[in-house]
Amino acid sequence: MVIPLVRFLEETKLLKLNQNSLKFRQETSPAKLLPMEHPRPLSLVLPHPDKLSGASLGFLDGNFDDLRDLLLRASNLTSHLKHDTSHLHDRLLHLRTDLTKHAVSWISTSLSAKNSLDDLRLNLESLSLVTSLPRSKDAVRKQREHELQQLVEELCRIQNRRRYLMTALKLESLVGDLEDSVFHPMRGRSMLHVPVFNHAIKTMNEIEQVFGDVTRHHSQWRRLVDTVDGRVDKSLSILRPQIISEHRTLLSSLGWPPKLALSKDEGGDIPNPLVLMQGDQKESYSQSFLLLCGLQQLNTLKEKRKKKLCKESNGAGLWAIDELVIPVASRMEYHFAKWDQEPEFIFALVYKVTSDFADGVDDLLQPLIDRAMLVSCSAKEAWVSAMVQMLSCFLEKIVFPRLVEMVKEKKHLKSEGVSSWFHLVDQMVTFDKRMQTFVSSDTCLSYEGSSLGMSVMGLFCKRPEWLKTWGKIELKDAYRKLKEDIKKEKAWEGTRLGNETNSQSAKYVLSTREDYKAPFVAETFLSRTWTLIDHCLTLPTILPRIQFIRATATKFLWYVFKTLLLEFKKTDLSDYSSFEDSLIQACGPINTARYLESKLREWSDDLVFVEMWAAETNAKVEVSCHGCFFGEELNSLVELETNWLMEIITVCLHQFDNLCGDHFHNNVEPWEEEDVITGLTVSRGVAEALDCLRRELAVLQLNMNRKDFMDLWRNLAEGLDHYVSCKFFVGGEAVLMMRRFEVDAEALMMVFQPYCVRPAAFFPRVREILRLLSMNEEEKARLRGALSRNGSSCLGLFGISNLSPQLVEQFCRCY
Repeated sequence: MVIPLVRFLEETKLLKLNQNSLKFRQETSPAKLLPMEHPRPLSLVLPHPDKLSGASLGFLDGNFDDLRDLLLRASNLTSHLKHDTSHLHDRLLHLRTDLTKHAVSWISTSLSAKNSLDDLRLNLESLSLVTSLPRSKDAVRKQREHELQQLVEELCRIQNRRRYLMTALKLESLVGDLEDSVFHPMRGRSMLHVPVFNHAIKTMNEIEQVFGDVTRHHSQWRRLVDTVDGRVDKSLSILRPQIISEHRTLLSSLGWPPKLALSKDEGGDIPNPLVLMQGDQKESYSQSFLLLCGLQQLNTLKEKRKKKLCKESNGAGLWAIDELVIPVASRMEYHFAKWDQEPEFIFALVYKVTSDFADGVDDLLQPLIDRAMLVSCSAKEAWVSAMVQMLSCFLEKIVFPRLVEMVKEKKHLKSEGVSSWFHLVDQMVTFDKRMQTFVSSDTCLSYEGSSLGMSVMGLFCKRPEWLKTWGKIELKDAYRKLKEDIKKEKAWEGTRLGNETNSQSAKYVLSTREDYKAPFVAETFLSRTWTLIDHCLTLPTILPRIQFIRATATKFLWYVFKTLLLEFKKTDLSDYSSFEDSLIQACGPINTARYLESKLREWSDDLVFVEMWAAETNAKVEVSCHGCFFGEELNSLVELETNWLMEIITVCLHQFDNLCGDHFHNNVEPWEEEDVITGLTVSRGVAEALDCLRRELAVLQLNMNRKDFMDLWRNLAEGLDHYVSCKFFVGGEAVLMMRRFEVDAEALMMVFQPYCVRPAAFFPRVREILRLLSMNEEEKARLRGALSRNGSSCLGLFGISNLSPQLVEQFCRCY
């Protein structure tokens, strides 16, 4: 290897010998020789071969063969050597930096460990010193417990750090594996023949499992979770569009979407491309479908975890079936645009397409869903839900905005917009019922989320401002129709029932309007109210139902109550000449109120309203519920009925007082002693008052419902009992005319004989007065003695509990 190098150096000496002649030529013809300038001779650059090491000589011999080779390749070799030197220098700097970092880290860890060991040694020495001192056993025990607690806390801290480091390393390994899978170049490869995406989804599921453990047991590691989650989301943002794009390409190659209808010449059923798949096509679609399902399962896990951390969650349909609906929707929108004024055609087309392909979707995709282990997921339900949501999107973007603008108009367009709104809502309700029937034919919907996805009425749940507009339209329409109903000639005519019922208990079992003797308008009130309620029962969620009912049916009921109040005020009960006619007129609103009360209580006991009341209470809506959904309305009805009955009772008592008040006074002629003869009859004034009372009760019994009439005559009897007993004790010696009082009192109680078996039970004070009057001299003497010895405590022994002791003492003094 040395011989070629010596030859190379000798050749360089020849250049040195020709140097003088070269200089001479340059001086004589510089213009010609300037382009031929060369660097300094190589003999002046290269050292003597004897001064070079063996490695250097070997390197030169390995790269250059002769002088010509040197001249040609020297500059390239120099550049390459400089580049390698620079790279090695950078690598050396990087290694020095890493070495410094690791050294600092290990030094820090070593110092921390050394400090911990020093602290432990000092603690042990202190413990030894403490135990060696003559201290009490309790002090030593407390010191040991304190030090052991500190030791345990330190061990727990070290254990938590170890767990954190292990979790961080595991996550770093998984995320690195994920990023390698996602960012791996896949040019020229088909996604469905490479397991890289399956591996990526499996890796993300493992990461979610780690996140789940961290969320449950180490919520303070939030920063670690956020950091890793960001990297996973970045990978997922690349992975999901690729899978969806490949899936859509595959669907297009299969011939999806199918035709919406066949021409008359073609006939038969519309072919379903999913059913016609065979062999490799079916296998490719199955793999693509499972990939989308796996991706959605991963998304569901992420949403559940974020719901626990952030208190938020967002629902989604089945992505693979949504991809089937998207191209179908793009084909159907052309027809939708033509039928925006005829929504019944839109709903008919959606129902037809949904039902035509539902069986094929269910037969092919349900096994794939089961294979993907998607819990509580039905292919048929998902298909129906996706089609319904597609229709809801069209209504939300195109149809309803136009209707809202028409309804807000104050000109002729408003009436047209209202009628179109009602027509559209009716079609929506009908469509929802058909879809529910179609789905429930072989499946059972038992959870609210599915109902929300399968209802176009759910559009009002997403847009509460449209729900409010709908409520205003319905309420105004109900007001208008009610005013027309009230103006009808026979609206307030009631139904009279005789005493044809033989069973005493059955007489008070009321159910129909006829049983309550309510006028015809009462049925109208209820039908209008129930129509408002029934419209919103198709809403898939419960709170919008409550809001709609409170904005429509409840307000309508208050308007009905106001109508009843105005109708009752029309009766003039102060005119005694036409008092019976006034009573008949007053029975109309009373019976209506009682009938409405019974129906509202019946509705409130229904499970639908019980659930709404519970939801309203839990949501703390600012509505006074009073124990049931219509509690406030029921309380108002009861208050109206009570006030009206008390008003009738008050008028009857005033009339009774006007007719016979003087006959119970102690200064009236019929009470004189000489008139007390055998076979006494009722006093003339009392007889007139009792006859009037009997006629009024007969009129009320014939025209008032049984429950209110029973409350009325019982309260009237109580009022008469107080009235007669008070009149009895007004005077002085006149109370001795017991015979006349007994006859009048018995006649008074006989007026109520048709309505009860023992009328005396409803006149307790009068009954006790008659008992006092029927006492013989011996009993009266015992009563006086007992009162003088024991006071009022002895009255119960004589069967007196309703008269006050003062009145009994007054009776004893007068007698």
